[in-house]
Amino acid sequence: MAVKYRDYYEILGVKRTAGQDEIQRAYRKLARKYHPDVSKASNAEDKFKELNEAYEVLKDPEKRKLYDQLGSNWRAGQDFKPPPGWQTHDFGGGGPHQTEFNFGGGAGGFSDFFESMFGGTGFRQTRGGAGHGGFGRGGVLRQPGADQETSIRISLEDAFHGGVKPIILQSRSVNPQGQLEVAEKRYDVKIPAGILPNQKIRLSGQGAEGTGGGQRGHLYLKVEIEPHPVFSLTGRDITMELAVSPWEAVLGAEVRVPTLSGSVDLKVPPGAQGGQKLRLRGKGMPNPKGAAGDLYVTIVLKVPTHPSPKEVELFEQLKKISNFDPRG
Repeated sequence: MAVKYRDYYEILGVKRTAGQDEIQRAYRKLARKYHPDVSKASNAEDKFKELNEAYEVLKDPEKRKLYDQLGSNWRAGQDFKPPPGWQTHDFGGGGPHQTEFNFGGGAGGFSDFFESMFGGTGFRQTRGGAGHGGFGRGGVLRQPGADQETSIRISLEDAFHGGVKPIILQSRSVNPQGQLEVAEKRYDVKIPAGILPNQKIRLSGQGAEGTGGGQRGHLYLKVEIEPHPVFSLTGRDITMELAVSPWEAVLGAEVRVPTLSGSVDLKVPPGAQGGQKLRLRGKGMPNPKGAAGDLYVTIVLKVPTHPSPKEVELFEQLKKISNFDPRG
């Protein structure tokens, strides 16, 4: 989708050849003029956001180089769409213990144009800077960095028991020579026991960098739980199926069943029906703030598919003597 091109040099009132010192001076001057806590202009807040966005790009040699690669043919207000392949992201392709994403902007609250160039696809910014923090080092506006978000896939066992899961986050950037560089950072993520899908784990201070000495934002990992071959999760309750023979269903039985905390003996009552659910209280997901969920075992009747001659004989006898009508 096309967005409006933004001329960051024009916003700061500098030439495309301006050095870093000139860009910083221009930003400081205009930021003081349009700071919402100082300026009485009706458009002060919008102007201030534009300045922050322009400075966020032009102060960073890598972002500035990416921006300059578009050339000087674009004009402010023109529809803009990044060329095909402008940024190629391979999110989540690093194997079961790797999550790959591309870090983008700093202070948050930026335009669609900024996001189309630097926003990436493996994460999203979840908030802008928490207020205006005054001016920091060198007179640059101090703002905290944006919070960012990506996802982490874990097994149901990891979610149940908790523990530490190593992940590798990869960020891509273009160096001053125009070469693509990939930086990796390993995190040992603490998984709380009983965490559920869509809950988030916070990595404090691992989000976007702040400006003017502002503290970094946080990185949030949104939990996805991989499908399990035996168990299904509904809230904090876990469900599973248990295969039962006709004689176990009729006579009752004690059957060994697996749970995420170890196998237990389950009593199948006499006359158990297919589809009937038996509850194992407290054998569901742990709950750090209250009672654990339950484990529900669904009875599935299984009959011999290749009965022996003796079994056929016995079933024939049962057929003759039984008055049971399953459809009655």
